[in-house]
Amino acid sequence: MKRVVSVSLGSSTRDHKTEIDFLGEAFSIERIGMDGSLDRAIEKVRELDGNVDAIGLGGIDVYLYAGNDRYALRDGLRLVAAAKQTPVVDGSGLKNTLEREAVAYLQRDLGMNLRGVRVLMVSALDRFGMAQAVVEAGADVLFGDFIFALDLDKPVRGLAEFEELARKYLPDACKLPFQFFYPTGKKQERPPQPKYPQYYQEAAIVAGDYHFMRAFMPDRLDGKLILTNTVTARDVDDLRARGVRRLVTSTPDFGGRSFGTNVVEAALVAFLQKKPDRISASDYEGAIARLRLRPRSIELNEAA
Repeated sequence: MKRVVSVSLGSSTRDHKTEIDFLGEAFSIERIGMDGSLDRAIEKVRELDGNVDAIGLGGIDVYLYAGNDRYALRDGLRLVAAAKQTPVVDGSGLKNTLEREAVAYLQRDLGMNLRGVRVLMVSALDRFGMAQAVVEAGADVLFGDFIFALDLDKPVRGLAEFEELARKYLPDACKLPFQFFYPTGKKQERPPQPKYPQYYQEAAIVAGDYHFMRAFMPDRLDGKLILTNTVTARDVDDLRARGVRRLVTSTPDFGGRSFGTNVVEAALVAFLQKKPDRISASDYEGAIARLRLRPRSIELNEAA
């Protein structure tokens, strides 16, 4: 049996373990939360190094992307450096493939015409493939990274403007502790603290990282489609209670849970038995097709 473990800076209350079958081969998939402690996460990566087939990093990114530019986060690099033998991934190698497919799924399988549809991308920097895909589909996209992460009430509605702001702010922001602009540990358990609710309300689709989205979401999201991942059964119930019409996750259902992209990437790295830097987008696409990994779609409330 292959073993894949996600070491997350998120809350340990969201831990989950399951077994799945990939073309006749058993995989143990596990998520272990470090409750916001970077030091504990580093120690856990060191402990797992050489003893598992692949490690995912959850609740943190190693790299953020805007256009052709890649920005490395200091804390993420420290986690990667803690492993000397086992491949470590943060999901960014797969996001450009898996999350573009999620947008295609909305159009192809759900029959949605995205042209002119208002989309709030709460965090495009760690979902740049998804952001590009909704723009290419003709949606009216609001990039919320600077609004919600840096508390700058400056709506950005174009990719070029978004990339220009990224070049201005990210080199310094990437040096800050990751917890400065992303909810980790106990912050993932507290009730949402609504911020700039008007941007949620004006959107038909709210897309991006679930923890980041949840941290600031308003009480009501009636009739909206949520495009995200990393949701538990409790999260699904909460979104239903808020009036969300449909939930689509870019990652499939593994044992009743939609894991983070880092988990799926780690599982595919173990499945392909190649070093991450040797895996191309076409390799990932081929593995996704062979394993029939598809987005998860749940209708939570009937359309009004």
